[in-house]
Amino acid sequence: MVDSPGGVSLGSATLLGRGPREAEPPWVRDPRARGHEWRRLFSEVLGTFLLVVVAAGAPVVDAASHGQVPLDAQVVAPGLMVMAIIYFMGMVSGAHLNPAVTLSFATRGNFPWGRVPGYILAQLVGATAASLLLRALFGPVGHLGATLPGPGISAVTALVIEALLTLGLVSVILGTASGARNVGTNAALAVGGYIALAGLWAAPVSGASMNPARSFGPELVAGDWTSWWVYVAGPIAGGLLAVGIAWILRGPPSLAATVAAQGEDADANLPQHQDPAPSAGGSSHDQ
Repeated sequence: MVDSPGGVSLGSATLLGRGPREAEPPWVRDPRARGHEWRRLFSEVLGTFLLVVVAAGAPVVDAASHGQVPLDAQVVAPGLMVMAIIYFMGMVSGAHLNPAVTLSFATRGNFPWGRVPGYILAQLVGATAASLLLRALFGPVGHLGATLPGPGISAVTALVIEALLTLGLVSVILGTASGARNVGTNAALAVGGYIALAGLWAAPVSGASMNPARSFGPELVAGDWTSWWVYVAGPIAGGLLAVGIAWILRGPPSLAATVAAQGEDADANLPQHQDPAPSAGGSSHDQ
């Protein structure tokens, strides 16, 4: 990989004399194309499955192994997994992996609302499949990794912490994403690092979920709905607050991002010099 003068990484296709967008498959080159939506939904199922296997699996394995996975490892592991997922499939679906992220992208104007239900359903399916696998492998130990307020922590306190953590997470995502996709080194390192950072200080308070799907899977399979609303309302509220902060910091999303969110036939609304969908490789902010 080499860097272009603008700082965007160029792949082997460019070195061979072809433009990077020409070498990309259609579902990567044009993230609005609906004919390959099933690939993106499969990507969200797989990515969320892998995330929950690690995020919920760490406390499950800790319980099954009688304390062999310390808390710092439990909170760093999901951050590393998200980092890896962004690298290997961020170009396909955007690696949302989180209903709060998908809703935030849509509210920001970078993602079409018509695709939101499919993405959220895919994320819930992936999280549930991961929880079923953990139950089959280890049995009903460690609450199947369910996120719960810590001992002596009220549901309201956990709610505020989840909102605050998700505010930071979505702010990082909106600041490093390319349109509505987590792609490139900047996004992978920043998002993965933030997830680990949040868990290191807040996991004993709320579990540092920041993700309704991550909490939903273990709750459903374990049948434990204690304070479930905390892990829906908190992340969604935090994500929406982050969208408001993004507007304050950077104003409305760019014309290219807005048109890309409107649908496949909106290219005619763009001036000729603008690209309707930024290609991946580097971070393309939406200011």
